[in-house]
Amino acid sequence: MLLDCLKWRVQNEIDNILAKLIVPVELYRAVRDSQLIGLSGYSREVHYYVQSHIQINEYRDRVILPSATKKYGLPITTCLKVLDMTGLKLTALSQIKLLTIISSIDDLNYPEKTTTYYIVNAPYIFSTCWKVVKPLLQERTRKKVQVLPGCGRDELLKIMDYDSLPHFCRKECSGSSRYSGEAFGSCFSLDHPFHQQLYNYIKQQASLCHPAELVKQGSFHVDLPEPPAQEAEIAKTIEIELHKFADQNGEADSLHSSKSDDDA
Repeated sequence: MLLDCLKWRVQNEIDNILAKLIVPVELYRAVRDSQLIGLSGYSREVHYYVQSHIQINEYRDRVILPSATKKYGLPITTCLKVLDMTGLKLTALSQIKLLTIISSIDDLNYPEKTTTYYIVNAPYIFSTCWKVVKPLLQERTRKKVQVLPGCGRDELLKIMDYDSLPHFCRKECSGSSRYSGEAFGSCFSLDHPFHQQLYNYIKQQASLCHPAELVKQGSFHVDLPEPPAQEAEIAKTIEIELHKFADQNGEADSLHSSKSDDDA
């Protein structure tokens, strides 16, 4: 696994990815904002989203975690993730290919970096799929996933300060992450301090390496791994369950449609 990971990094020039700026900035903003609506927003810009996802991973490992280690005087090498399921719909879940690509990249090339996945604002459709998928996961993976009630605020405050809560966990479990708070309060938005720092860092690195290329627009190609057999089985199972759910609710056509007007 280690050799495969090293090969992937060399073939895709991952060591240089923090110097690969997504331009123009409006395109990067669109990639960031698309995370508010789940997977349906990624169908046209898969490589841009994958690039941005890997850049966040690399910035975390090269900058954030080392800085935290220095600040607190003890090794900090992992993180936890809070996944917001607000607005999850059949049309979003049907775009499951990207989810398996991202999870495969993380599992194969960033193993054991995430200690726990907290899932919040989970609608009924997620609960239905989770009951089916959970038995298919390895025990090690199952232990990492915790589905919290509502927005999860009370549970998350046991392990983090209020200021560290994602914006979608702060409003008395009111639900909508898209419209809660100002733009800069959204941890998805380019206006959030973290993404401003990340984008400026990448811009600075890019200007040092190849300043003439900043005006060019083009996705940084990354070889997309085939998901492991188990993940492929899980993806297929979710797809089957979605079709069952859609048939039961008279929404079968929505599984094959493009994203709805609400998700635009």
